[in-house]
Order: sequence, then structure tokens, then C-alpha cells
Amino acid sequence: MRLVAGIILFMPLVVWGQKFSISGQVQMPNNQKIQKGWVVLQNTNFQTLVAENGFFKLQDIPQGKYLLIAFAENTRTYMQEIKLNSDLFLNIVLENFENEIEAITIQAEREKLFGIARLKAVDDFSIYEGKKNEVIEIQNLTINFATNNARQIFSRITGLNIWESDQAGLQLGIGGRGLNPNRTSNFNVRQNGYDISADALGYPESYYTPPVEALERIEIVRGAASLQYGTQFGGMLNFKFKRGSEKKIELISRQSVGSWGFLSSFNSLGGTIGKLNYYTYYLYKQGNGYRPNSQFNYHNFYTSLEYDFSQKFSTTLQITKMNYLAQQPGGLTDKNFEENPRQSLRARNWFSVDWNLLALLFTYKFSEDTQINVRNFGLLAQRLALGNLERANVADFGKERTLIAGKFQNFGTEVRLLHNYTIGKQKNTFLLGTRIYQGTSTAQQGFGTAGNDADFHFLTPNDLEDSDYRFPNFNLAIFAENIFAINSKLSITPGIRFENIQTFAEGYYKRYVKDGAGNIIVQDKIFENLQRKRSFLIAGVGLSYKMKPQAEFYANFSQNYRAINFTDLRINNPNLRINPDIQDEKGFTADVGLRGKSHNLFNYEITLFLLKYNGKIGQVLRTDSILFNDFRYRTNVSDAKNVGIEAFGEISVLELIGKENSAWKWGIFGNVAWIEARYIRTQETAIRNRKVEMVPPFTLRVGNTLQFRNFSTTLQFSYTAEHFSDATNTRRTASAIEGIIPSYSVWDWSLAYNWRFIRTEFSINNLLNEKYFTRRAEGYPGPGIIPADGRGFYGTLQLKW
Repeated sequence: MRLVAGIILFMPLVVWGQKFSISGQVQMPNNQKIQKGWVVLQNTNFQTLVAENGFFKLQDIPQGKYLLIAFAENTRTYMQEIKLNSDLFLNIVLENFENEIEAITIQAEREKLFGIARLKAVDDFSIYEGKKNEVIEIQNLTINFATNNARQIFSRITGLNIWESDQAGLQLGIGGRGLNPNRTSNFNVRQNGYDISADALGYPESYYTPPVEALERIEIVRGAASLQYGTQFGGMLNFKFKRGSEKKIELISRQSVGSWGFLSSFNSLGGTIGKLNYYTYYLYKQGNGYRPNSQFNYHNFYTSLEYDFSQKFSTTLQITKMNYLAQQPGGLTDKNFEENPRQSLRARNWFSVDWNLLALLFTYKFSEDTQINVRNFGLLAQRLALGNLERANVADFGKERTLIAGKFQNFGTEVRLLHNYTIGKQKNTFLLGTRIYQGTSTAQQGFGTAGNDADFHFLTPNDLEDSDYRFPNFNLAIFAENIFAINSKLSITPGIRFENIQTFAEGYYKRYVKDGAGNIIVQDKIFENLQRKRSFLIAGVGLSYKMKPQAEFYANFSQNYRAINFTDLRINNPNLRINPDIQDEKGFTADVGLRGKSHNLFNYEITLFLLKYNGKIGQVLRTDSILFNDFRYRTNVSDAKNVGIEAFGEISVLELIGKENSAWKWGIFGNVAWIEARYIRTQETAIRNRKVEMVPPFTLRVGNTLQFRNFSTTLQFSYTAEHFSDATNTRRTASAIEGIIPSYSVWDWSLAYNWRFIRTEFSINNLLNEKYFTRRAEGYPGPGIIPADGRGFYGTLQLKW
């Protein structure tokens, strides 16, 4: 706080630099209507769509020399070198292609402009100045889109641990910088800027993952996102959907087939009619899975209607519906995995998810410098898990299965006011926002049927054998950030966030005492009415120094806070027990980095980070005093410190060696991360100075993409080093719930070919058929080792009208 106050007091003493604007008019050949027009400053983040009337404007550009590029659909690329030392107005006239070969060549050039992107300093009512951020431009990838393969999608993102649990990418599991990947719960997960997880406070797990076939890009902001998007340590993950075409109607149909009975049908419709832009799709997937008892059926529907009432006011309505039913083959022991990773020891486990999202968004522009955005969103959802939760080394004798039912109802509103103002000759930006969130979750656990089918009904719904809880919660947040531009190169961005969090638990659980033979000798039904209310402030500050338009040094510090999940406290699991006095987690994240581009040759970023936890929640291995069974104990195990280096680079090989050819493009990319994460200052002697679980000390992902006109192919390699699954760093147990995650290497190969309105894709996942696993589960979809898929073949045919 002293640092933030000092920076604010220092502001009047600074010397301001200068920033300028470039605006103008783009004219199409024969006065045609502009479709998908862009104006870009090469090797920078300054880019904008051209309005229907041909007008464009780029703002807040530092003084310097730039290459301005303009283009639209079916036109040649316009290029102009400019020296910017004052506001500039341009008249640009575009020309049509002469032939199809020229169109293909020009398109390849344009794709290179958007290869690896980063968020602008101010983008979509958010401030990213001085923050570590990454953007995945989906259209530039040559990967297996149909299976939502996270290993390929996030191959350019540094420091991620990726869990692989199903063939079709039904659930995303990623964790950054040593955070647990379980259902991406350490990120604030969003879709088009609003929440999509089960319960942002009480149960921030993501059972719904937007399909990559419908996405324009994926945005990732690390721990410094805590000031604008919630206090969690991981940061923010935002899935940005496509908009409708500028044509009146555009239809895309993608049909995919693959190994183990995989079928996928993705069909989208979009367009623009007057002031209305619309986009909708329906996606169906089915498959039998890599292992027996792994079948699934998946349905997903989405509609977005965006209407511009005027140049100042627009509104968007978005509806999302997703449901799937999946059979789960259960976990394996280490011995089972070594013998045959494809085997299944559970034939009666099922999982069902139903997700319904509604969002209503408003944007109003008071002036060119002041505008407001309102995001209203709501969720009605449930997830049902049915099966045998006993350890993998215990046979399934066909008795009643455990049924866990969770329902989630929440709604929220975020309001963001963005204002640009000038001090001297320098423009600055102020963001003020507020968030109101109300959620109610229910969690029930009891006996289900003893059959084999997906019968999600409790045997005694009025008196459940394990627990029955209701978890209301409320959150009010107020946040503010300001970019103070000291000169044309240096800026400082302080921020602050106030949080009021109220969480409640109402219900009962049953406690059993058993004798040595497993017979129940004591049964208690314990009612609880718990509440936790807390209010607090967190703060942060970011710094950005642009040595030149294509190179930037940045640093930031942000406090973090993660509330405990009440819904975890009363789920009875023979493999997991939870400390009833568990507390919230606190800490901070700090980054120092260098990023930039060098013409069209290469793109790079290197970051040093520190993530500090106070009272980190983790799991230690303990032994039952009666039956002497091992179990995981979840509690505030210790303080922890994660220190690491992340680096990314991408290079254009042919341009580097002076063999540039307009028809051929060859790019090589790689990202590497080293992380040292240990427990410090703890009373638990079993974990003192031990390595933090779920933290691979080293990850490496490299790949290369070769393009020739309308053909492209990508070969990529992923390596993840050995790491531990529990805080005591156990190497192996009989149940396989605790133990090491051995190191593994995976190759993937994909290719694509475009011809007019037809696109074909082919890919081989896990090219060398590596036998590996990425996780050990204490509950569903285990317990035990969850093997990753072996070699799989996939093909897609796309038609576009």
C-alpha cells in the first residue's frame, strides 16, 4: 500500500511524453462495401477493424517509425511507411486480387501478422499494461480442433501443467506456475468476459469447456489479474467466441471421425443483417474412449445476438447450453498401469453434466474518451457422479454405488467504466469497476442403485446416508486501476480491489464408527449452520518500459486471496479427509519480464516470477488409527514459495537464413519453464522443505509449422518432468492415489489443406504411442491413476458457404 501511495504522490512530478493517433478513410474498389477490413501497425499490438463506412482510428501510439498495413476481404494488402510525430489522417484505396494465387500468398502474409498476439494495454474494458498476458489466435493453429486437445491448443503458453482425462476434451484441466490443474479451478474462467465456472466463490471448478472450433481466440492473464477479475492466484482465462460474418449469412459445417468410435459434428451459422450481428452453432460428439467403459455423448448449443442501436449504444444477448453423459473406467494401481494401461476395473461409474448460461451485455459510449460496459450473467447447472469410490486395489462387489449430486445457481453483474484523460500532452487511462455476485450451490451424497446403468437416483432421498448441504454465498467487489504514462516509453499502473465475501453452509452429515470387520457400531447425524464473513483490500502495481515499439520490459506485483470451498468440506470420501478448521489462502504474485518482436524474424518473451502462499491448502498422507489404511488429509499444510523462469520464442526460419519465399513459410516455436516450489515454515515435519505437489520442475514444448500456399502442417513435442501428487512426496502406495507422476514425452502431428470452400484436416495424437498418465485422482474419475490416451487418428472435412 505504501508503494502504491508513493507512486500516486509522485505523479505530478513526472515529465510526460507524447502519444498520437492515426485515423483515416479506407475506400474499396468500385465503392464496394468493406468486409473484414483491418488496419495494423506491423510488429505492434495496434490494430483495429474498419467501420462499415470505411473509417478507422488508432490511438495512443508513441512517437516513432512504423509500417502501416491495411487490407479487407478479397483485396490486396496496402502498406505505407510512416513517421509519427503528430496526429495523422490517411486516405487509403484498396485494390482487388488479380488471381487466386495472389490471394493465397497475401493471406499467408496476413496470418503471419497475427501469429502470436498479446493483449493491448487497454482492451475490452480491461487494463493489461505491465501484466504478463498471452493470446492464442485460433485461426493460425494447425492442430486437432475436434477433440479440444489442450496439449496442442496451449502449446505456446508457458508454465502450464495440463491434465488429460478424456478423449474429447470435455473438461479442461490446466494449472499455471505450480497451481493444481483440477478443472482449471485456480484460474478465473470466463467466456466473452463473464464467469462460466460452477460457483466463483464456493466451487470454482469448470465442468464446461467452450469448443475451440467456435473460438476466435483464448486470452490468458497471470496472477496480476487478481485486481480486475477476482483474487485467485492463477489469473484469468477468457474464451473469446467468433462473431458472425460481415456477409448476411455464412454457414460452416465440420464433420470429424477418429479412433475408438469418435464422431463429431460442428455446424455454425452467422452473419450481419443491418445493425444485427448473429452467430450460432450446434456441436455433437460421441465416442467409446481409449479404455473400456469410456463411452460418452455430448451436446453443445450457443447463440449470440449483437445489436447496435446507435454508434454509442449496443447490446448483446448470449445463450449457452451444454450437457453430456460419460461412462468412467475408474483408476488403476501402479501395477495395473504397468501391466496394461488400457484396462478398466470399474464398469458402473458414470458422470453427467448439464450447463446453462445466459448473459446480457450493454456498452454505452458517452464520448470517445469515456464509455461504460455492463455484464449481466447467470448459471443454472448440475453435475452428477455415480459409481464405486473405493480404491483401485479394492474389487467392485456390485453393492450400492455412491451418488454425488451438485446443483449450481448463480447470477452476477459487473460494471466497468473506462475513461481516458490527458495530463500535459500525455494520455492516461482510468478504470473503475464493481461486481455483485450471488450464488447458491447444493451438495448431496448418498447411496445410489446397485445396477450398472446411469441411474442417478438416491435410494433414500429424504435421509441421505452421507450428507445434504446448501451453500449460499454473496460477493461485493469494487476495483480500480490507472495507467499513469510518465513519458512515451514508461508507464506505471497501480490498482486496488475491495472484497466482501460471505459464505454459508446449511445441512447435515453422518459420521460412522466401524469395528475392525467394517461393521458400523456408531452412527451420528450432525447438523451444521456455518458462516464466514470477511472484508479486505488487496493492491498491486505494474510497470511498463517500452525501449522501442517492438520491445518492452515489464514488472508487476499483486496480492492474491483464495477463499476455501465450503462444498469440499462435507463430501465423504474414504480416500480423503478434510480439516474442519481449514482457512482461506493468502499471498502475492510478482513478475519481471522482457517481450517483443524483431520485424518478421522472431517473437520472444522471458519472465521471472515469484508466487508466495501463506497457509497453502494441500494434502498430506496419513494413516487411519483403526484400520491402518492410508488416506489423504486436506488442510492448510504450510506456507509455500514457487519461483520460476518462463520463456517463449518463435522464429521464421526462411527469413532468418535469407531464403524468404512468398509461397513457403516455415516457423519454429518453443516454450520452456523451470519451477522450484517448496513448502516453508510448517509444523508438519513430514512436508517441511518438501516439493509442492502438482508442480513439474521442468516443462518443454516445441514445434514447427510448414506452410505452402494453402497447405500447412505442424509437428510438436511436449515434455513434462517427474513430479509428486501429494505434499509428503510419496513415491508409491498400494492404492495409487499418492505417488509420483513419472516424466513423459508426447509427439503430435497435424496437417490441413484448403481449396475454395473446402478444408480438410488430419492429425495423429500421441504419434509414438507413449504410455503415460498426468494425474492420480482421489475421487472421480478414479480413484487412482488415470491413463492418458494412446495413439489416435482423426480426420475432418469442413465446408463453408
